[in-house]
Amino acid sequence: MRTPPREAPRRRPGSPRGARFLVVLLATVLSACGLVSGSAMSDTVLPGPKAGYPGRPLTGAQLTVTSKEFTEQIILGQMMGIVFEAAGAKVIDKTSIQGSIGAREAVKSGTADAAYEYTGTGWITYLGHTKPIVNPQQQWKAVRDEDRKNGIVWLPASTLNNTYALALNTANQKKLGVRTLSQVAALSHKNPGAVTMCVENEFATRNDGLPGMARAYGMNVPSANIRKMTGGVVYTETQKGTCAFGEVFTTDGRIKAMHLHVLADDKHFFPNYNVAPEINAEALKKYPAMAEVLAPVTKALNNTVAQELNRKVDVDGEDPHEVAKDWLIREGFIKEG
Repeated sequence: MRTPPREAPRRRPGSPRGARFLVVLLATVLSACGLVSGSAMSDTVLPGPKAGYPGRPLTGAQLTVTSKEFTEQIILGQMMGIVFEAAGAKVIDKTSIQGSIGAREAVKSGTADAAYEYTGTGWITYLGHTKPIVNPQQQWKAVRDEDRKNGIVWLPASTLNNTYALALNTANQKKLGVRTLSQVAALSHKNPGAVTMCVENEFATRNDGLPGMARAYGMNVPSANIRKMTGGVVYTETQKGTCAFGEVFTTDGRIKAMHLHVLADDKHFFPNYNVAPEINAEALKKYPAMAEVLAPVTKALNNTVAQELNRKVDVDGEDPHEVAKDWLIREGFIKEG
């Protein structure tokens, strides 16, 4: 169904603020050359009232966290490192590795101990399957069980699901009266001219993108109605109404900032990309407290949280490390030491 497998979407970080962000930028440059730079995190933090574990169970541990290079992943990697710090560990920051494979191999080889990863990416990109599993919990379990042979442990997933969707602006939603992809399909037969789409070039050709979606829903979308462009332009053109519908990612902060409305995937065509901690098995065996430290944080993650935090970086230009830290403090998972 996917050729080649989809990696999670990439977003460019917002405008740099503070020394922390310079570390992230440096890591990105080095990773592009095949090198991964690591810097020690230096937050003075302690477990917060909602940390969910006693004391500082990772005291004496030295742990390395990693992530891919797009905004959401950088934020999640920073979160992971900060909560490990609060639990007593010394943390090396190797976030912002270019591409999915680099971050994955870092965890698999033990170069890094942990990362936040997506179940759909695990199932399709890493484990080589072509057909996603519709039920999110069953998708996670399948990835968890099969990836054990690779020395990787998947801890329970969150409801944060960074997958494809179609969205439209408020004026078009009122005008067209559609809230689901099935309704878009019906509209495409009743009034084909009304169904115009702004999409990325890749989405326009992928089986897990426009062609597959059109087949699954029976959409009739003339090629003249499809406008191909870069990802950032899709959002602005959809906001302006240049196209009635635009391809988006469900956790992108620009959805809320631009007042876009995501259509329900009522036939569950798009795969689940729920985020979950991906841990090197040897590291978890040595420091089993990693699981209890991450559990409440992962449980609190969802699409609303991701959209808010991504927006702070992508739209407001804030530092990903500070965005992650502020959220952890606000939610009670850590406190200033």
